[in-house]
Amino acid sequence: MQPFGGSFTQQEGLGEDVIEAAADVLRSGRLHRYNTAPGEMSLAARLEEAYAAYQGVRYCLACASGGYAMAIALRAAGLKPGETVLTNGFTLAPVPGAIVSAGGRPLLVEITEDLVIDLGDLERKAQESRARFLLLSNMRGHLADMEHLNDIVRKHALILIEDCAHTMGASWNGVKSGNFGLVGCFSTQTYKHLNSGEGGLLTSSDPDFMARAILLSGSYMLYERHGAAPAREVFDRVRLDTPNMSGRMDNLRAAILLPQLENLDGSIARWNKRYRTVEDGLAGVRGLALRPRPQQEHFVGSSIQFRLPGFTADQSRAFVADAGRLGVELKWFGADVPVGFTSNHHSWRYVDAQHLPNTDAVLSSLFDMRLPLTFSLEDCRHIAAIIAHCAERQLLARAS
Repeated sequence: MQPFGGSFTQQEGLGEDVIEAAADVLRSGRLHRYNTAPGEMSLAARLEEAYAAYQGVRYCLACASGGYAMAIALRAAGLKPGETVLTNGFTLAPVPGAIVSAGGRPLLVEITEDLVIDLGDLERKAQESRARFLLLSNMRGHLADMEHLNDIVRKHALILIEDCAHTMGASWNGVKSGNFGLVGCFSTQTYKHLNSGEGGLLTSSDPDFMARAILLSGSYMLYERHGAAPAREVFDRVRLDTPNMSGRMDNLRAAILLPQLENLDGSIARWNKRYRTVEDGLAGVRGLALRPRPQQEHFVGSSIQFRLPGFTADQSRAFVADAGRLGVELKWFGADVPVGFTSNHHSWRYVDAQHLPNTDAVLSSLFDMRLPLTFSLEDCRHIAAIIAHCAERQLLARAS
């Protein structure tokens, strides 16, 4: 088998329009979002205006990171110290981290073999805990049945905050991810769908919530310089009672993001071609399980996940190592120690230990792979062939 020579962490270079926009900011020296000439709308404010329009919501806040967006979303929504927040048992560490940093206590909900939150377990835990908050992680771009989930949210009067770090541009039955609850939280970290190195966006159509979020982000009394913000009188109600927890986005990152936003839907189409190509290459592999994508879901295939049920921990490690020797970088969520960005709930010692047997069973056989746009479709066919080859080797070794 010919090794693959591409990089799984190399993103596409940013275009000349992005570079020129960044250079203009650097030439001006006005990197701080509130450092504007009289009558000028800052680039951060323009990004807020543009992203609110893209999402089809009234308000948007540009901030320092997706994790920061989640933490101030919880605070702006009224989380009290020590209060329970429901969230998926399968997510990445910034999600429970945001809950803890906002003063909350994560209560983890089981997931299904489709890699989404288990709605039965969600309903049980919502009823038993009487939690007010659900921070839903659309982990690795997989959407639950959002109508059913919203029925549970309404029944138990949950405040729904969506972590859309992996679902920017995705939708369920035509409703964009991030628009199902009080607020949507997005990331513009390098490995997400818009790339500013670090950054976050927070969207809502609730004026009181957004006024508190903008003040929490560190607006001082300059909130009228935001591009998609509530009216002044909304701020007048809360401005002296809301702390400044500085986490603003700067104009340089906004300048980098604005041209990318114009091309986001085109990028999504390109990601999905790569996803479908790998998916096709893995579809007939013996013992390998892919999640079928629901018809209601318009997804963004910037990564792909598959399971190898029945593999032991030693076989899973050997499979990852075999693929790595052939140039394919896979992450395994069943590892007992965190590796890079990949961890599971057993590694989050700042969260109360919780019994999640179904989640553990799914994660023990779950593998994950990025699909950067630097890969060609032929690269994707090659990668799928390597994964199939390595999986078959382990299956033959198990049989013998």
